[in-house]
Amino acid sequence: MLAEQDGKLLNLLQREFPLVAEPFRVVAERLGSQESEVLERVRRLKEEGVIRQISAIFDSRALGYKSSLVAMKVPQERVDQAAEVVNSHPGVSHNYLRNHNVNLWFTITVHPSLDLHSEVERLAKAVQADGVWLLPAVRVFKIGVSFDMTGEGDSAQRETTSSGSKNLGAVSLSEAEILAVRALQEDLPVVSRPFAELASAFAVGEGELLDLGRRLLEKGVMRRFAAVIRHRKAGYTANAMVVWKVPEDRIEEVGSVLSSFSVVSHCYQRPTYPEWPYSLFTMIHARQESECHRAAQEMSRACGIQEYELLFSTKEYKKVRVRYFTEEDLERAKQVGWRPC
Repeated sequence: MLAEQDGKLLNLLQREFPLVAEPFRVVAERLGSQESEVLERVRRLKEEGVIRQISAIFDSRALGYKSSLVAMKVPQERVDQAAEVVNSHPGVSHNYLRNHNVNLWFTITVHPSLDLHSEVERLAKAVQADGVWLLPAVRVFKIGVSFDMTGEGDSAQRETTSSGSKNLGAVSLSEAEILAVRALQEDLPVVSRPFAELASAFAVGEGELLDLGRRLLEKGVMRRFAAVIRHRKAGYTANAMVVWKVPEDRIEEVGSVLSSFSVVSHCYQRPTYPEWPYSLFTMIHARQESECHRAAQEMSRACGIQEYELLFSTKEYKKVRVRYFTEEDLERAKQVGWRPC
């Protein structure tokens, strides 16, 4: 169990990490603490594995990248082997075994110079999948993982405002902004002036990097700059993807209702198939599976949709951050003549 002050610190780092020269001093002021104490606690929480990373979180589509959730049906006796093949793709960031006959679920993100469908088809052929379904986001109703680390939250709590659906396309980026993306996706050093260290590594000034970061936030390219928590280390051991069968004419309404629940970290509309009729996907993280079931029941009552399934992750094969504009990406882009928007 985390100490109360650690919980408050983690809540703040997930939601309000400041893009300023001395961010840990600002965090300390908000907590009524000292910068040295905050730095020591953040280092310890990283060593303990609770904090995965502190960095920018970008919108793949805004950067021009192509991404999708992919569902595969693989015979159970071959699923571990199939997961290894899928994990070998550098664009695969998350890969889970879920308790369903459609059992292997992963996200893949590729540079604009690559064809997403071809990459997925190649993986499906390599693992000899019995079925594969490409499930890119059609509409984004909510995205923002933030775990309550103080125990004061209520899983059934409804948020009073909703951001509605979002469909941000690719945004024009300068060479300087691409450089800032490459720098700000790195794990932030836990020192008094961390952005100065990042800036030095990428041969740019500290002030310029911070200005570029704020500009990326204003453009919507950067969703937020925040700490990413290892949810299992933090006590959130139940992870349910709840899929909902929703009539087309009710998707906007139901998506807004589902995304209003504080327990929901993600809410997307995705394509449907004859074998997969579920159009809305919500992610719930809780301390126990029973909490996920209770939350889904409450959500069902609120939106009036009774046809839904909970798919729990039973094994985590891969979970890493997506890397944008890597040297490999930039070299491939030169070869095919790709230029940013």
